[in-house]
Amino acid sequence: MATTDRDTAAIVQEAKDRLNDCVDWESEARKRFVEDLKFSNADPDNGWQWPDELMKSRVGQQKPTLTINKTRQHNLQITNDAKQNKPGVTIRAVGDGSTYESAQVMEGVVRHIEYQSNAEAAYDTASDFQVQAGIGYWRIVTDYISDDSFDQEIYIRRVKNPLSVYLDPHINEADGSDARFGIVYEDVPHDQFKKEYPDHEDLLDTPALGNTDGWFDKETIRIAEYYRKDQKKDTLCAFIVPPPYAEAGQQIIVRKSKMTDDQKAVYQLVEKADTTLTRPIVTDEITWYKIAGSKVIDERPWLGKYIPIVRVVGEETIIEGKLDRKGHTRAMKDAQRMYNYWASEGTAQVALQSKSPYIAPAKAIEGLEEYWAGNNLDAKAMLPYNSVDEQGNAIAAPQRQQPPTLASAYIQGMNICQEQMMMSSGQYQSQFGQNENATSGKAINERQRQGDRATYHFIDNLAAAIRFTGKIMIDLIPQIYDTERVIEIIGKGGEKTEVQIQPGHEQAYQEQKKEGEEVAAIFNPNVGRYDVISDVGPGYATRRQEAFNAMTQIATQNPAFMSVAGDLMFKSADFPLADELAERWARTINPAVKGDAPPPEFQQMQQQMQGMQNAIAALQEKLTNKDADHNIRSYEAETNRITAIGNSGPTISPDDIRPVFMQLMAEMLSGGPPEGAEEQQPPQGMQMPQAQPQMPVQAA
Repeated sequence: MATTDRDTAAIVQEAKDRLNDCVDWESEARKRFVEDLKFSNADPDNGWQWPDELMKSRVGQQKPTLTINKTRQHNLQITNDAKQNKPGVTIRAVGDGSTYESAQVMEGVVRHIEYQSNAEAAYDTASDFQVQAGIGYWRIVTDYISDDSFDQEIYIRRVKNPLSVYLDPHINEADGSDARFGIVYEDVPHDQFKKEYPDHEDLLDTPALGNTDGWFDKETIRIAEYYRKDQKKDTLCAFIVPPPYAEAGQQIIVRKSKMTDDQKAVYQLVEKADTTLTRPIVTDEITWYKIAGSKVIDERPWLGKYIPIVRVVGEETIIEGKLDRKGHTRAMKDAQRMYNYWASEGTAQVALQSKSPYIAPAKAIEGLEEYWAGNNLDAKAMLPYNSVDEQGNAIAAPQRQQPPTLASAYIQGMNICQEQMMMSSGQYQSQFGQNENATSGKAINERQRQGDRATYHFIDNLAAAIRFTGKIMIDLIPQIYDTERVIEIIGKGGEKTEVQIQPGHEQAYQEQKKEGEEVAAIFNPNVGRYDVISDVGPGYATRRQEAFNAMTQIATQNPAFMSVAGDLMFKSADFPLADELAERWARTINPAVKGDAPPPEFQQMQQQMQGMQNAIAALQEKLTNKDADHNIRSYEAETNRITAIGNSGPTISPDDIRPVFMQLMAEMLSGGPPEGAEEQQPPQGMQMPQAQPQMPVQAA
């Protein structure tokens, strides 16, 4: 629903008031943010690690002001370790129809969003600002997949300037999940603004959100995005569908504001029933506004229940009602300044060694003063002097004084400063690859872990921010993936699988096992509840390499290992064709070792069934032999009958009887003719003799 001009004015005024509250709360912290950020990124050209007054004084005295930035190396030790051991999102099923498989698919969808958003850049940028100056941010936005589609996608966007973000100062949760509002601004050139918003060119001369300092420039206009969370009262209803509906007996739990027409009709029938439950609830609705000047130029509802701004905090403390926020830099500032000062003073002393004065008799340089003036500043090829006086007496040659050696105090001072930086940061030489007193591997690892513990809160806060990002994703995915589509999810090992999003499916997950199916599974993100955890540690690729190295050592010491786990070792390898080799090796391993063999009870049953089959086969063989004997006797009787007939009738030659005999033998060898079958037919062309009629036998 579009807002009226009156509502627009109220929204702009509210945003302005909230912005002023944020500025009052964070003004000192933001000032120190800039100072810490500049100090951390100081170099010999900008000189940001030297106080302005001291630098001007030393430059006037022609003294060096060296900047040897060890602070940045301490900071990079944390940020680069975070890149190598980046926290990941792990999703677990917690009920309402969700399963382990559906949680794995949901986790794969989150990785898909991270991959297509290049989320690592957003995470790394926020982590850099967190360590250097105390806080960093990234955002979650939605946009259409393409200009030719109505399907939307979720993206993670980096925030390159943390000072452009203002979040509710009254939050209680460390991750900011309970924020009521958020403001993100952007400076847009006038030409770009005219192209994007041609109907609002009159706003170019109006400061955004009033006359707030820094929000108006002749070359750019500052556009503010304002997320506003509003609470609305609602009623949660639970009722049982009555007969004669097909769903009779089924319980429905739904908010009153989201009931369909059919649900409303059913609810009216059972509203007074004892089984019907209701309770008042408060729902959060977020609206996004784009403000330029003092006017809302765009607005739309945000489908999630969280303000989509994720903050990554270094250290944040409330002292006497004031915000104190810092990163890793601030504790090392004094030690770094001392190190620069000692290095500069030691360099200045060494530079003055070539300027040591000469000791010369006045007569030796009389009349030659112009040559000797400034001789310790200029490198002259020749210095003349008077070798004899007026009387011819020899005059000693001028002698340069021995230059002072570098005082050990400067070297000791630099070493002390370096030690103080390690103490203030909690990071020691072993973490930078330098040798220390700890010579054994165990001692070095212990010292490295000590340094990791001292800075672990930075990694832990980054993990909390990524965990909150996972919560936002779980909340948004059912809202954005509300139409059928096929997406590519990514597993922990980087393997890609296509699944079909089907919001109307009854189950959260259904695997497609038929051959030729285009997708591996059907997934309904609307079914089930999920929770998010964030695991901190080495990345999957690192753990895979470590597993391969460990199993290689085991196989070297115990060759039998390959016969029971060789396929797992090659699965963890990262060289070409390792997966195919693991597949082939798996075929050589006993199924019982892999757990593929049937359980003992089933094996015993199989043995009993095999014994029964053998017994049946033996009985069948005996029965077959008995039938064969019966057939032979029948054929013998038939042969005798034919012989008898032949003796009593016309004479039959052996050539005539041979075909009949061959047919009988063939039938006997093939199992015999069916009993009761048609009578034996003589060979074609042979007339069987007719039996003679028998006379009745008279009694004697």
